[in-house]
Amino acid sequence: MQHLKSTVDIKDKSKPKVTMKQAFKTIIWPRRKLVLIGLLLIVIRSLSGFVLPMQSKVLLDEVVPNKDYNQLYTLILIVIAAISVQAITSFLLTKVLSIQAQYLISELRAQVQKKVLSLPISFFDNTKSGALVSRIMSDVEGVRNLIGTGLVQLVGGTFTAILTLVILLKMNVWMTLFTFVPLSIFGFIALKSFKFIRPVFRARGKINAEVKGRLTETLAGIRVIKAFNAEEQESQIFEKGVADIFTNVKKSMTATAIMTSSSTFLIGLATTGVMGIGGYFMIQETMTFGDFIQFTFLLAFMVAPIVQMSNIGSQLTEALAGLDRTEELMNMTAEDDNQDRTTQLNTIKGDIEFKDVSFSYEEGKEVLHNINFKAPAGSVTALVGSSGSGKSTIAGLSATFLTPKDGTVTIDNQDLAKVKLSSYRQYLGVVLQDEFLFEGTIRENILFPRPNATEAEVLNAVNAAYVNEFTDRFEKGLDTLIGERGVKLSGGQRQRLAIARAILANPRVLILDEATSSLDTESEALIQKSLAELIKDRTTIVIAHRLSTIKKADQILVIEAGNIVERGTHDELITLEGRYYELYTYQSKI
Repeated sequence: MQHLKSTVDIKDKSKPKVTMKQAFKTIIWPRRKLVLIGLLLIVIRSLSGFVLPMQSKVLLDEVVPNKDYNQLYTLILIVIAAISVQAITSFLLTKVLSIQAQYLISELRAQVQKKVLSLPISFFDNTKSGALVSRIMSDVEGVRNLIGTGLVQLVGGTFTAILTLVILLKMNVWMTLFTFVPLSIFGFIALKSFKFIRPVFRARGKINAEVKGRLTETLAGIRVIKAFNAEEQESQIFEKGVADIFTNVKKSMTATAIMTSSSTFLIGLATTGVMGIGGYFMIQETMTFGDFIQFTFLLAFMVAPIVQMSNIGSQLTEALAGLDRTEELMNMTAEDDNQDRTTQLNTIKGDIEFKDVSFSYEEGKEVLHNINFKAPAGSVTALVGSSGSGKSTIAGLSATFLTPKDGTVTIDNQDLAKVKLSSYRQYLGVVLQDEFLFEGTIRENILFPRPNATEAEVLNAVNAAYVNEFTDRFEKGLDTLIGERGVKLSGGQRQRLAIARAILANPRVLILDEATSSLDTESEALIQKSLAELIKDRTTIVIAHRLSTIKKADQILVIEAGNIVERGTHDELITLEGRYYELYTYQSKI
C-alpha cells in the first residue's frame, strides 16, 4: 500500500497529519470496487428497513379496520422478505468488507514491520522494542473502520437519515422541524467532541507504546529485577504508566459521555415534542393513528443512524490518530534509501581501510579522531584498549551499522557510505559479545543466515564450532529448544552456537566483538580452535579483552580515547613496552 503523505512537519506530533481525504485516496480508493459493493448492500439494507414502518400504517389504517385477512397475510410475507433481505445484506457486508479490513490490517502490519527493519541501528538504540511492537501491532487496527463497515455505515447512515428526513417532511413539516432542531444541536456537539478526542487518541497510542515497552523490558530482565530486589520499583513505574493511560481514557470517555448524554436529552426532547404535536394532530383528526406510528418508526430510522454516526465518527477519529503514528514510521528514511548509496558489490576481496575517520554519537562529542589503518583481505586485525575507548565504534563502522562523520571507510577501495548495504552485508558475518539467539531449536538458530543450507553444511558448522560437544548430550540433539534468547544454554554454549551460525554464513568479512569474553577456560580452548577455522582466508576484525587470544593477529591496534596510540604485531608491541605491554603483563599476572 502506498503510504500516506503527511501534510505537516513530522516533528509536529501535536497536530493531525492524516486527513480523511488522504485516507480516502490511499486506503479506500484502491479498494473502491469493494467499497461500492458495500455501499450498495448498505442502501439495499436501508431500503428494506423502510418496509416495516411503511407497512405499519397499512396494518393500522387499512388491514385492522377492514378485517382483511388476505391483505394481512400479504403484509406479513412482505415484512418477512424485507427482514430476510436485511439479514442477507448484513452477512454479505461482513464477508465483503469486514474480512477485507482484517486483511488490510495484516498487510499494513507487514509493511510497517518491513519499514521498521529497514531503519538504521541508531533508531533502535533510541527506541524501546516494546514500543515498536505496539506501533506495529496496535496502531494499524483502526483502519478496519475505514475500509470495513464503519465508513460504509457512516455513508449508509447518512443516506438513510436524508431519505427519512424527506419522507418525514412530506408527512408532517412541523413535527419534522421540531425534531430536526435538537438533532442539529447534537451534530454540532459531536463535531466539537471529535476535534477534542483526536489528539487524546494520538497521545493514548504513545502512552500505550511506552508502557508496553517498559513492560517488555521488565519481563526480559526479570532475573536482574529479582537479583536486585527491584520488584516494587518496577511495579511503581508500571502503575504510573497505567495511571497515565487511565487519565487519557478518562478524557476520551468524558467527551464520549457528553455526546451520549446530550443525545439522550436532545432525542428525548424531540420524542416528547413528537408525542405532543402528534397527539394534538390526532385529536384534531388531521393525523391517523397509523400515520403517527409510521412517523414514530421513521423518526427512529432517522435518529438511529445519527447516533450511530457519532460512534462511528469516534472510531474514525481513532483510526486516523493511529494512522498518524503509523505515518511517522513510514516517513522515516530507511538506511538504504540514501541517494548516495548507488554502488552495487557483486563480489568482494575483503580489503578494508579507514581513512581519517572521525565519528560522534552526539554533536560536539567525538568518540573517534582521525583513525587510519588498513585491514588487508584475509588478515586479522585486533582492537584492544580500555572500555569506552572506541573499539566497538570501529567495529560498528566496519559493519556499516554506523556512518563516519568525517573521513571514509572503504571495502576494496569502494566507499562504504556509497555502497548499497544489502550488497555488502551479504558478505558480512558478526559474532557479538552478548550474542542474540532466537527462541526455537539449536538447528533453527544455526540455519538463520542460510535457511536453505544442506544438512552436511549444518553439520560441518556444528563440528567446526564444537557445538556437537554439548548437543550430543541432549536427548533431541540439534532439535533441542533453547528458550527465549537461548536461556537454557550456558554462556559458552550460546557463544559456540553463534560461531557455528557465522561459519554457516561463510562471510568474507568477519567482526568478532568480545567473542570469548564470557567463556570459561575449557570453552575458550574449544572456541579458539573453532575461531581458527572461522577466520581462515577472511578479513577479520577482533575486539578482545583477553589479549592471550590475539597473539597470532596480523596487526594489533591499541585504541585509547578514540585514537590509535600503538600498532603492530604481538611481539612488536611487547618489545615496545608501551600501553599494550602494560595491559598484557597485567592480565598475565591475574
